[in-house]
Amino acid sequence: MKFTLSWLKDHLETSASVADIADALTRCGLEVEGIENPADALGAFTIAHVISAARHPQADKLQVLTVDTGAGAPVQVVCGAPNARAGMKGVFGAPGTYVPGSGLTLKIAAIRGVESAGMMCSMRELELSDEHDGIISLPGDAPVGARFVDWAGLNDPVFDIAITPNRQECLGVMGIARDLAAAGIGTLKPRDIPPVAGSFAMPRPIRIEDAEGCPAFAARVVRGVRNGLSPDWLQRRLRAVGLRPISALVDITNFLSIDAGRPLHVYDVAKLNGGLTARRARAGETMLALNGKTYALDDSMTVIADDREVHDIAGIMGGEHSGCSDSTTDVLIESAYFTPERIGTTGRALGINSDARARFERGVDPMFVVPGLEFATQMVIDLCGGEASDLVVAGAIPDTARSIAYRPARVLGLAGLDVAEDEQADILSRLGFGVTRCEPWQVAVPPWRRDVDGEADLVEEVVRIHGLDRVPATPLPRNAGVAVPTATPLQRSQRRLRRVLAGRGLDEAITWSFLPPADTDAFGGAAFTLTNPISADMAAMRTSLLPGLLSAAARTMARGTASVRLFELGQRYLADGEHPSAALLLAGEARARDWRNGPAIRPDAYDAKAEALAALAALGAPVQRLTVAAPADNWWHPGRAGRLLLGKVVLADFGIIHPRVSAGFDVKGAVAAVELYLDALPPRSRKREPWAPSPLLPLTRDFAFVVGDAVPADSLLRAVASADKSLITAVKMFDRYTGPGVEPGKLSLAVEVTLQPTTTTLTDADIDAVSAKVVAAAAKLGAVLRG
Repeated sequence: MKFTLSWLKDHLETSASVADIADALTRCGLEVEGIENPADALGAFTIAHVISAARHPQADKLQVLTVDTGAGAPVQVVCGAPNARAGMKGVFGAPGTYVPGSGLTLKIAAIRGVESAGMMCSMRELELSDEHDGIISLPGDAPVGARFVDWAGLNDPVFDIAITPNRQECLGVMGIARDLAAAGIGTLKPRDIPPVAGSFAMPRPIRIEDAEGCPAFAARVVRGVRNGLSPDWLQRRLRAVGLRPISALVDITNFLSIDAGRPLHVYDVAKLNGGLTARRARAGETMLALNGKTYALDDSMTVIADDREVHDIAGIMGGEHSGCSDSTTDVLIESAYFTPERIGTTGRALGINSDARARFERGVDPMFVVPGLEFATQMVIDLCGGEASDLVVAGAIPDTARSIAYRPARVLGLAGLDVAEDEQADILSRLGFGVTRCEPWQVAVPPWRRDVDGEADLVEEVVRIHGLDRVPATPLPRNAGVAVPTATPLQRSQRRLRRVLAGRGLDEAITWSFLPPADTDAFGGAAFTLTNPISADMAAMRTSLLPGLLSAAARTMARGTASVRLFELGQRYLADGEHPSAALLLAGEARARDWRNGPAIRPDAYDAKAEALAALAALGAPVQRLTVAAPADNWWHPGRAGRLLLGKVVLADFGIIHPRVSAGFDVKGAVAAVELYLDALPPRSRKREPWAPSPLLPLTRDFAFVVGDAVPADSLLRAVASADKSLITAVKMFDRYTGPGVEPGKLSLAVEVTLQPTTTTLTDADIDAVSAKVVAAAAKLGAVLRG
């Protein structure tokens, strides 16, 4: 929620500084996310007077201006604006001034052979609007030499605050001012909204057929309006909070939405067929919305329609067909109350996030339906002219009046703060609550506080205005002595895994558990989707940690990082529940180019396998007993990925991500990855055998076997290792050969076998016996010694 200091002062009489206001907002629970002042970027620009304008001698579209800047002798400026002329006043940037709209720092330079000492600026160059048809033209009474930001009223700090979902009244500047007044920062200015007398009967009937979705619908027509640009003060305010001025009629509705938290809508009466009805949408109906998208509607949604078609998705977004234009002369202003539940359901179904939805979904003040319409009517008449019809209301304003029993002592009991009863009553009264001090107190809740429905809510109101910073920090009681370890076996395993992976040069990433549905579709689709996501791109619960790591890698590599090595520990959300997992990702360069090794190389499946085995070893898995199989999931590259199993239990998948998948995440080149399934690991044994090294030296023997090319190398290694488990301690393949000397359909695999004697030195006969066992074990796979 953004607002300017001057806008706040429309509702709050205060002399507090910007810093004091920011501190008070945070103490009240309205966190200030940022404060910006346009004057900081535009303070160097001044008002200047163009004394003369002559054609440039070398360019037909340029002029040479003589400019009085109010700071010494006139300066010469080369200008290409078509509206530059002698006698006008504009905005001047001197050499050394940074121009925010163009990103340039001005300097004295020759333009087509003529020296230019500065710039006469346009609105776009100062980032005041997108207008760039000419330089800014100021009134004749603008003071030469004065700072432009001061004269134009742009020295106006903009606050950006975070609004929690339960503080719907602070989605309007009026509600923020009320909180600050209650906190002692100033005095709330009462707003008197006199009714606008109608001069003719309402010409268009207003009806409600869906009272559940729209209990109250107020409207009136204003005829004879002139819709053009809104005044400068209104445009400046909207731009300051990030809204683009469109026209006076549209700007008025946007102003009311920010000012009072009351969304409205205006229709061009000439584009309506009959009256307006709040009803359920019908099957097959569609609407082209103001955002240019067409939405398919159903009977769960409330809409505003005339006798022919739908013109508004109620409380969310209006239709383009009935929008106002420069030719609009008669308008119908709508002010309605829509039930928050219906707005939330419709907004989620259509995937629309709008300012109107944000306010109606949280609950606007139902008692402001009619006053809001009266205020908008007066603004339309003041800015656009015209005369108003009688105001009509269909349905009934919901009665939200309620009273809560309140015990002041609960502030000390719930918050640990001792706040005097008189101060509590004063705080609640300043916030708009009605306080009757009996036993217990009866506190009437104002209609704009839909979130307050119990005694604890009233305690919260007292505490946040009294000051959240005053809540004492009280440590929880702790037993004497050494604390008992509380980490679970899974948590201890995860800590160990983090240390090991970090030691292998990987960086830990923490990504969202919520993903765009398209990302989860690439990894088998989501088992669960959120009914009320933060945004449409965070609606699917992840079934793999790899999409988040791929997105992180894409962002990192887009910023020039050549090698990305990431890991993450987190939950996967499958149909049968949550599963703790870990994932690793290697992208970019596995080894940088240099003069010794040649060009850079990409990570491959063997890099991924090495990381997987190292991680599983750190977790206590018996890696020597693992077998390798083909992965079952289609996001792995066929033939360049594998699955590690302990018996029939899948512990990890590893390999190269399918190029189609990695390309979908904008990651270029081969991407190696690992997924570890932590809940599938066997329990880690606490018993550790003492290390007892043999006093005898190990020895190695090499064997080269010719096997069929369909025999997995891992099968041969396991067969050899099982030939004599008491003496063979390691088996490693060091060569793979096909070519002359090896018949087609066969290949040669050379392995190194390590023998470790334990009691006596091995004799030649002992070694020959083990070698025979190795050859016999390999023969069971059809392998023969290579001659």
